[in-house]
Amino acid sequence: EIFEALGARVASRLGMDSKPSPAPHVIVDFGIRGGPYGEGTSHQLSLQTLKDNPSGVDLGELKPQLPARLKTPTQRIDLAVPAVLADLDRVLRESEPEEAYQLIGRRHVRDCNSWMHNYKRLVKGKDRCTLMINPADAQREGWQNGDRLRVTSQAGEVVAAAQLSDDMMEGVVSLPHGYGHTRAGTQLHIANAHAGVSCNDVTDNAYIDELCGNAAVNGVPVSVQRVNP
Repeated sequence: EIFEALGARVASRLGMDSKPSPAPHVIVDFGIRGGPYGEGTSHQLSLQTLKDNPSGVDLGELKPQLPARLKTPTQRIDLAVPAVLADLDRVLRESEPEEAYQLIGRRHVRDCNSWMHNYKRLVKGKDRCTLMINPADAQREGWQNGDRLRVTSQAGEVVAAAQLSDDMMEGVVSLPHGYGHTRAGTQLHIANAHAGVSCNDVTDNAYIDELCGNAAVNGVPVSVQRVNP
């Protein structure tokens, strides 16, 4: 529907007529019928079949898809891509940022980005939007679990509670993504949900992966200081 609206606008500017696309449920039904379990198979799946079985349809045992689905000549995933190997020298040269820490993201199994933050059973309990820190870094800095820490980058700053974890490398801190529900326009229906902070507020849009040109959302140089009580 979004692409159809964009297409109609472009067609109008070009003085052309735009034809409406099939409704989303028609497209989904067509895809299911044309899939490996659709019409002409033992399951005869369709969108209506799924609606008639809200608890799901048993398709039998899982079938292996690899390596048949790999279309490379060797049916293997080539990780030693020359362009990537050639870029390693640059990465090593830049592995010592000016800032004391590098920020990476993380995803919690109960969050699924922000999708589940209006479901009471999944948001109850402790705040999971914490800044994970290696205990050695915390000891050197004098930080303890629960301390309010300010994370600052060239793009902005956020404040989150410290969470000491051996899972973190020294010099690396981590914030989960999918939080920051205090912004205007967000709809947080559950009063005791932890809104948290958005890691996008410290992600620098000028910080990119030079090899592919994509935004680099991990390894962002940041400074971390304790917020005065």
